[in-house]
Amino acid sequence: MKLDARIRVITSIAFSISVIGLILILNISLSNKGLETNHTLKNLSPSLDFIFGTDSMGRDMFVRTIKGLNFSLFVGIIGAVIGVTIAVILGIISAVGNKKIDKLIMWFVDMFIGMPHMIFMILISFAVGKGAKGVIIATAITHWPALTRVIRNEVYNIKNSEYIILSKNMGKGRWFIVQKHILPMIFPQIFIGFVLLFPHVILHEASMTFLGFGLSAQKPSIGIILSEAAKHISLGNWWLVVLPGIALILLVKCFDNIGESLRILNNPQTRYL
Repeated sequence: MKLDARIRVITSIAFSISVIGLILILNISLSNKGLETNHTLKNLSPSLDFIFGTDSMGRDMFVRTIKGLNFSLFVGIIGAVIGVTIAVILGIISAVGNKKIDKLIMWFVDMFIGMPHMIFMILISFAVGKGAKGVIIATAITHWPALTRVIRNEVYNIKNSEYIILSKNMGKGRWFIVQKHILPMIFPQIFIGFVLLFPHVILHEASMTFLGFGLSAQKPSIGIILSEAAKHISLGNWWLVVLPGIALILLVKCFDNIGESLRILNNPQTRYL
């Protein structure tokens, strides 16, 4: 990769991390007072005092949006970590196990990929109980298959390498080889997979909550904000939907951009162009 292209990619990553960091800082610095009901300030359009305006209950939409994005980050981290953990375990077992185990795991992968994500997540959320726990479990269980296939293929490509064969000849066990040789080699793919999985979890959490199958109305979630705003959009209160929606898209694109940029930097075919 040419120097100018590498600088652009690194700059893009730095910008995305800065945006995410700003959201975290604002979440800490902003007072929860903006979440309180104040009917004297209801339905105010965006201004210097209220950047995102106020809703029908007089709550500061900027504060609600930042708090909602922060909660989405929390759900995204937990859901992505669980999903990646499942993918790594099943991907490695599929690659280093026998053919029957490989076929069984790949059958489950194909089955999960073939299921409609949203419907399956709603069913899981109902089964384990709605709320944050239901959303996290639902998103984690449904987002591991694609990464499992990637991990399996990566392990297949390296498990017959000379240094792994040498380790086997020295009497090292299968799981010693996985821990000492395979995991360090596939860590970049695992990390990139985690970053790319993150925005999908956030979007699906917001979608489930918007449809009424996710978090309770008391939680400061973007999905709840958009669901409530949909009832008032016909009154001309465009800022209730547009501004939180743009903020959600920006957060998702930041993680997507970080993941794609890391993938480009880690790709041997583009690294030295």
